[in-house]
Amino acid sequence: MKIGLRIFLGYFVIVALAALLLTRVFLAEVKPGVRQAMEDTLVDSANVLAELATDDFLAGRINDGAFARRVRELRGRDFGAEIWGFGKRASNYRLYITDARGTVVFDSDGKDLGRDYSRWNDVYLTLRGRYGARSTLEDANDPSSSVMHVAAPIRDGTGRIVGSLTVAKPNRTIAPFIERSQRVVLRWGGVLMGAALLIGLIAAWWLSRQLGRLRRYAHAVTAGRRAELPEAAGEFGELGRALETMRTRLEGKQYVEHYVHTLTHEMKSPLAAIRGSAELLETRPGETPMAEEDRARFAASIRRQSERLAQMIDKLLALAAVEHRQRLDKPERVDLAELAREAAEQCAPRLAQGGLSLDLALASDLPTLDGDPFLLRQALVNLIDNAADFSPAHGRIELRLYRDGEAQRVDVSDRGTGVPDYALPRVFERFYSLSRPAGGSRSSGLGLCFVAEVAALHGGHADLSNREGGGAVASLILARGF
Repeated sequence: MKIGLRIFLGYFVIVALAALLLTRVFLAEVKPGVRQAMEDTLVDSANVLAELATDDFLAGRINDGAFARRVRELRGRDFGAEIWGFGKRASNYRLYITDARGTVVFDSDGKDLGRDYSRWNDVYLTLRGRYGARSTLEDANDPSSSVMHVAAPIRDGTGRIVGSLTVAKPNRTIAPFIERSQRVVLRWGGVLMGAALLIGLIAAWWLSRQLGRLRRYAHAVTAGRRAELPEAAGEFGELGRALETMRTRLEGKQYVEHYVHTLTHEMKSPLAAIRGSAELLETRPGETPMAEEDRARFAASIRRQSERLAQMIDKLLALAAVEHRQRLDKPERVDLAELAREAAEQCAPRLAQGGLSLDLALASDLPTLDGDPFLLRQALVNLIDNAADFSPAHGRIELRLYRDGEAQRVDVSDRGTGVPDYALPRVFERFYSLSRPAGGSRSSGLGLCFVAEVAALHGGHADLSNREGGGAVASLILARGF
């Protein structure tokens, strides 16, 4: 399982549990919170009504006095109230008053007059000077039928408690408010969870993307391909720079070890030829001097091998400079057709010396590319030189530039003997070379490797294949919009 998915799943579990816990807590607090607010209101109402009923209660006309009349008139009043979208037309209160013994002497519903309520908590506690309240089910089989009762004391002129007034209100009257609050909590809980999950998904995607870019960079470096360090901020940027530093140091060490080994191996042959020719040219006392013709031949051999060593070192330095570049520092807009003409002009003296001709077939409708003109020109020169090395005397070389799908392609073909099948996979390796048809010495084996490195640096690639009818075709393929 990918780390991004693991992080997202872990985040999802945490958010889901947190959202579930918070939602359950809020839902659990909605109902008691609303009921507590209602109880607070009932306390105020009970005490206000107890004060209003005191005169009629003390005068013994609690059932036919002004207080009773006003309560009965309240039953018929149309409130016409709109409370947060819920209509309220009539009173839901029930009032009852008990004497000091707890006997009901007034009941707004008129159903329990004369009954003994002294054992109900609201009456029992209030008559003893304490806060009295209770919540009782009207129907024992219906949990929603509970009614809240809050009582207040009725006092005489001396402050003595002579009775109690209870205000009762069914809890179902506030059920719509509770249900709506619960729906709001659930809805916003879902929105919060969805937003948190979206944020978690984005964070996990970003984290996975950053790690994926660093992973692909590491794989590319491991495979020996050119890879540009991905841009990142914070710890990811620091990690990427650390990887780049480690790569540079490791590659530098391996690069030096590899090149010292291969260069030493490649230099053995020309140095041995130079040493052998020098020993033969040396005339010891008593020896017959070497014929002038032989002396000139061995001197020419020394010169050729020296030139070969100088050429190898120059090309090796150029190749090393290209291989160490991970990207183009300052790319310019270049016209590949113009570079091909310049390369052909640069190779003209050597081609004339071998009696070779170069035909150019350059497409005229190609756009310019972003690239390094010096490197691209030298790559084209190397392709032409390679074709010249394998062309017969007075042969013809053809350079074609044309559009190949979304890329621009340069093909340089010769009319030589072609490349053996076993050598095709290795022609772009460092120091790998084949014997020239004319019997000359091998080349440095760095020219085509340079071409491949330049192509990769420009986001393209190089190719070499045998052509029908004899000869080989070396190609440089560059992306159009690089």
